[in-house]
Amino acid sequence: MTVLDAVSRRRSHSKVTATAPSHDQLLPLIAAAGTVADHASLRPWRLIELRDDARVHLGEAMVVASGLDDESGAKLAAKPLRASLLIAVVAVHRPSFKVEKWEQDATAAGVAHMLSLLLSEAGWGVMWRTGHLTRTQPVRELHQLAENEELLGWLYVGGLPEDARDGAKRAISPEEFVTVL
Repeated sequence: MTVLDAVSRRRSHSKVTATAPSHDQLLPLIAAAGTVADHASLRPWRLIELRDDARVHLGEAMVVASGLDDESGAKLAAKPLRASLLIAVVAVHRPSFKVEKWEQDATAAGVAHMLSLLLSEAGWGVMWRTGHLTRTQPVRELHQLAENEELLGWLYVGGLPEDARDGAKRAISPEEFVTVL
């Protein structure tokens, strides 16, 4: 299989089973994902694994950040429980006179996307989730983010249900997205 085949087959899976890759299974995928384009080799990213009670605590932090305390709060608190493994993607802004913060964010996003491709190719269901609570103080505190760090979202990772759709994703017309000067 070629890289083009693997990328073309990638799908987001909003529903996954309770199985998830172990920490040791993740390490070689993270090593490969870490080879993305990285101006000045700053490695301006890190990942945080959230499993078990860490997901419960994330749900609690999201409820505090949202101000919800009723049934809506309970639904919000359950969202991080949709997958057995959440991988928080953190942009780490390093001091640099030549690499802007946006470029460091792009590298961190590249790692997340590459990791999602690698997980998908390894047979796991993956979905990158973000949202307005990502940058709230309670969520920052839960992830123990430093002043120079920003949370870009979470990869929700789990097993693929038997009925997971392998159908073709709607293809784009590349000519609509390319300008030739």
